[in-house]
Amino acid sequence: MPPRTRAQGRMFVEGVGPAADPSRALGERRIKSFTPRRSRVTTAQAEHLRQHWSRWGLDVDGRDVLDLGTLFDGLPVVLEIGFGMGETTAKMAAADPATGILAVDVHTPGQGQLLGLAAAAGLENVRVANGDAVVLLRDMLPAASLAGLRVYFPDPWPKTRHHKRRIIQPHFLDLAASRMAEGAVLHCATDWEPYAEHMLEVLSAHPAFGNTVPDGGWAPRPGFRPETRFEGQGLRKGHVVHDLLFRRNGYEVAEPERVGAAAEEG
Repeated sequence: MPPRTRAQGRMFVEGVGPAADPSRALGERRIKSFTPRRSRVTTAQAEHLRQHWSRWGLDVDGRDVLDLGTLFDGLPVVLEIGFGMGETTAKMAAADPATGILAVDVHTPGQGQLLGLAAAAGLENVRVANGDAVVLLRDMLPAASLAGLRVYFPDPWPKTRHHKRRIIQPHFLDLAASRMAEGAVLHCATDWEPYAEHMLEVLSAHPAFGNTVPDGGWAPRPGFRPETRFEGQGLRKGHVVHDLLFRRNGYEVAEPERVGAAAEEG
């Protein structure tokens, strides 16, 4: 049997659904904090993607810098990295329609699920981005354009040899700081104690962020963050969930070098 071509390997027709590897053309060889998850998509999820992707979805291909003002009709925008099946994202969007949520993930079933939830609730303040959050931040977002950044229950990569894959690292915070407006809050949550300690150490050491807790340490779970399905599973196992809320200060960080075609635009 001959190998499948790229066109044959697509789950969706181009333009009506998420691409399998939207930033492949960049040709990057970089350690990533995720592994692609093109797992089974239900009939309903696939239909949500086909119906709503052209309106609320976008591929993270690194080609163009997004106009967030147009995309969200002038709303302040919070970036959420990794949203699972989208229930928490949809709840937060419904509770705060005055804030736009740009939710990025590589999990196709979750993308379809979130689009379905958004459509059912009429959530005009949600956009679903498919692909690598680093490419999105570096190549597709303007400087100081985000009112907040959320990283809830990222993969803890518990094995020592995999710690380099953890998303919360000094170089990632440099990139995040360049895209966050002064006063914007970076909100992390995890139920993995060693990762929580790592997050606290790295965030506390970064000059562009200050802990919102006056004496340092963990923050209580804010009322605007609903309990996630993953969090509930952890709590039932006896895990302790830690929230960290750090505010972007006025410390100047270097503008990252864009790698995608957007680099040609300046």
